[in-house]
Amino acid sequence: MSTRVATLADAAGRPLREVVYTTLRGELMNGDIRFGERLTEPKLAARFGISRTPIREALTVLCSDGLLQREEYGFTPVRPSIPLIRDLYELRLTLELGGIQRAIDNSVVRHDHALLEKERAGWLALRADPPVQEPGFVVRDEEFHVTLLTAAGNAELVRSLKAVNSRIRHVRMYDFMVNNRIETTISEHLSILDAVLAEDLSLAYHLLHTHVGGSLDVVLDRVTRAITAMSLATE
Repeated sequence: MSTRVATLADAAGRPLREVVYTTLRGELMNGDIRFGERLTEPKLAARFGISRTPIREALTVLCSDGLLQREEYGFTPVRPSIPLIRDLYELRLTLELGGIQRAIDNSVVRHDHALLEKERAGWLALRADPPVQEPGFVVRDEEFHVTLLTAAGNAELVRSLKAVNSRIRHVRMYDFMVNNRIETTISEHLSILDAVLAEDLSLAYHLLHTHVGGSLDVVLDRVTRAITAMSLATE
């Protein structure tokens, strides 16, 4: 077993598959693994000095994340499509703002305050004890946006948002690799919740629009830099 991997696993108390997963995910998202480079279980097992089972498990999750694609012999990095990312973010924004807009347009539509108060308590706890800067935070972030839309009462909007989230999750991870982005996200989420709970829906609409747009800017910057690094590595 690799001393480096064993030390990481022991220190973090995590299974080896998680250590391999986070290591490879970071290399993929930072552009350290070039496009066209083939990752195979035997080579990775030799690199990390461990059996092929945790390697196989880590590669399976990376494929599920959309960062790797399975080839006939091994796995290769997925090249993100900038136009597709923009299109999906536009759809995401339309869906999320639609939840607030329907409450603005129809006074009968009211947000579920009990649901939002519970969500707010969770984010206050995160503000008091922020998690480490880690791409996996995207899952918790998605929960906020789904809950906010759920509170507006249209189940079909929620279903569509979940579908979009599953398609952009792999690139949204870039959002939480930047210093202070988690703290910024927590603060912005709380501001949005406070505005909705105060029935200031125009402000909530504006804050949500700015929040999602800011996330897109960060994601596109990070993805573009990673694509550039991975492309240069092939030359």
